[in-house]
Amino acid sequence: MLISERLKNIKPSGVRRIFDLARKMKDPINLSIGEPDFDIPEPLKEEGIEWIRKGFNKYTPTQGIPELREKITLHLKKKGIHFDEVMVTAGVTGGLLLASLALINPGDEIIIPDPYFVMYEYQVLLMGGVPVFMDTYPDFRLREEELVRKISKRTKFIVINSPNNPTGAVYPKEDLERIVRIARERDLVILSDDIYDNFVFDAPSCSCIGQLYEKTLTFGGFSKGWAMTGWRLGYVAGPKEILQQMITLQQYTFSSINSFAQKAAVKALDFDVGDYIQGYKRKRDIIYEGLKEKFNVQKPQGAFYIFPEIPGGDGEAFVERAIQNNLFFVPGSVFSKRNTHVRISFAASDETLFKGIEVLNRIG
Repeated sequence: MLISERLKNIKPSGVRRIFDLARKMKDPINLSIGEPDFDIPEPLKEEGIEWIRKGFNKYTPTQGIPELREKITLHLKKKGIHFDEVMVTAGVTGGLLLASLALINPGDEIIIPDPYFVMYEYQVLLMGGVPVFMDTYPDFRLREEELVRKISKRTKFIVINSPNNPTGAVYPKEDLERIVRIARERDLVILSDDIYDNFVFDAPSCSCIGQLYEKTLTFGGFSKGWAMTGWRLGYVAGPKEILQQMITLQQYTFSSINSFAQKAAVKALDFDVGDYIQGYKRKRDIIYEGLKEKFNVQKPQGAFYIFPEIPGGDGEAFVERAIQNNLFFVPGSVFSKRNTHVRISFAASDETLFKGIEVLNRIG
């Protein structure tokens, strides 16, 4: 067998399968895509183009260009995040991979609240770790008794993602404080994926783990808030002893990060995306109001997803019915050990949303 043993539990992404199906259809009603439906703001595109023209197209320092690292440092300090060191990564996913390489030994257990972003599980499996899922149904809250029940002597760290993909939930501060207290008692690291931190609808901002706990790796990036998905740019901040190892690992994996995108990101951190976020809040209201009578659904407080429970409890079968009606979204089983829900992205035009709502209510 030519393929490595580490891939025996790895399967192709269920999200990508839906994307591929949608691409083959004519004029699909596509509510599956996990990226903003607006383009990179024009001033940021122009900034990137200008640096390309200036010849800023070569390798950059492994940990990122100094001016971007300094800007990220100021950005995080304004938010009250605890950290010693900052590095630039190939998106949040690249940062998560480096953290997994740096921290996970075979057999280590990693606690992941369920539902969860699919990549967490598979990066743990790639390292020979054991994903341990902490149930947050039905209201997508972090419960102390559930966490304590899942912790063992082999627990290495906890992953927190708020605002959450796929649920749109924003964990309240009291939930995070419980997690931090337990992590501190057991000297555990917490990985805090804050990629959707710009997308908060019903409060000025959301609390995050990095404000509460010094042994946090805070992950952020530019793909969602500034629509730079294809430019693959993120960052990690946290304890120096971990970050130094991740920087060394980056030398032997990604080598360095997109040059001109880093220059544009310096400008992005001063670029106000408030109008975009208000637009998504309006879309959130459209999809929630359109589904709440027919479906059991929590109102999303952040990100750009809604995660309704499916009548009859078979999310995968419901997705198949939707595809027959030219509507695309993702079964909840891609993001969960349950098959009772589906993930719908409202990062779409109003016209697409209204078409999707009509089909959902008709087939629900």
